[in-house]
Amino acid sequence: MKIGALAAPKTYSAEPIPSGVLPEIERLLATGDLFRYTAEADAAVSLLERDFAEHMGTRYALAVSSCSAALFLSLKALDLPRGARVLIPAFTFAAVPSAVVHADCVPVLVEVKDNYRIDLEDFSKKLVDADAVMISHMRGHTSDMDHILREADIAGIPVIEDAAHSLGTLWSGRKIGTLGKIGCFSFQSYKLVNGGEGGMLITDDPEIAARAVIMSGAYEENWKKHPGFQNSFCNWQNRLPLYNLRMQNLSAVVIRAQLPEIERRVRDGRRNHDYVAKILNDSGYFSVPDALPQEERAPDSIQFNFVGAWSDEAARQFQSIAKENRVSVQVFGLSQGNARAYWNWQFLDDLPELPQTRNMLMRACDVRLPAQLSTEELDYIAENLIQAASLTRTKK
Repeated sequence: MKIGALAAPKTYSAEPIPSGVLPEIERLLATGDLFRYTAEADAAVSLLERDFAEHMGTRYALAVSSCSAALFLSLKALDLPRGARVLIPAFTFAAVPSAVVHADCVPVLVEVKDNYRIDLEDFSKKLVDADAVMISHMRGHTSDMDHILREADIAGIPVIEDAAHSLGTLWSGRKIGTLGKIGCFSFQSYKLVNGGEGGMLITDDPEIAARAVIMSGAYEENWKKHPGFQNSFCNWQNRLPLYNLRMQNLSAVVIRAQLPEIERRVRDGRRNHDYVAKILNDSGYFSVPDALPQEERAPDSIQFNFVGAWSDEAARQFQSIAKENRVSVQVFGLSQGNARAYWNWQFLDDLPELPQTRNMLMRACDVRLPAQLSTEELDYIAENLIQAASLTRTKK
């Protein structure tokens, strides 16, 4: 296929919201019934929580305003002391260390290897002085959870899973987000389920769930509208601060309508990723890291590294040529102000030197591959990336 034979794929577009939600949206607009606690029972947010918990196979689910809110509430619900040290991967989105800071804790950055997963030796070394672990499955790449959970369990340290990019991913047949003490998910527009914004916290621990519910904004006795653990609520009412991080009903209706689409989107996203990965790996210009043996991925994007020695200038030129051909690719460490490059987290004190992570980010590339793309659109993306690399290397 000739490059330019069809319009450039819209990799930042989303699938239409299922039309079946329109009557409920119209009802909400007509009644103004947007607040999750107005109804005595079966509010849209409550139904979403029920269905999401059932989908994930967990006891409790709490819908909130964002995944960042879920991460923050997770740390607060664990009742960590002020200044607690929380291990996070050095390759994640800036919202993750931000949530740690908001919770009055200290982020401790762990080195990440060129397969985008944490360095287990550095993890084990830093775990000695940690109070909690927050593992970001960044861009859907799962670090070795067997090792992480085993080491954390021996140390008696809770694990929070930031599964913002991993809804639908399996680890040895278990759903990512259910492996640790708490799992957190995102419904921001670029995620598998699109609510514009929104997040979810899941756990099997009634005390953690109760604390998170109250702090999310279940003021007075609104906690009674969360079934299943009233005794725990009674222990915490009026004893915890309210952060008002609730989800509202309109978002819940939009999100809930997409839950039946998860399996299909996961299947299509994996197909797209693996199709493009083979083309890129065969090109000789790029290397796409393999999944770990225990990992069944649910990708909506693809990450790859340059093969051979590439200068910063060459990597930038590749990025620019691809953009001219209307393929949006970013080299994490070379994209101005990128929120995934840890040295840009200047709100942190004493940013560490992390040479392994820095080297990876300076040559790791990122392209969105939403599930709805056709084979022709995937070919367009892959061929333009290869052409951009070829032109760059020719000019070298």
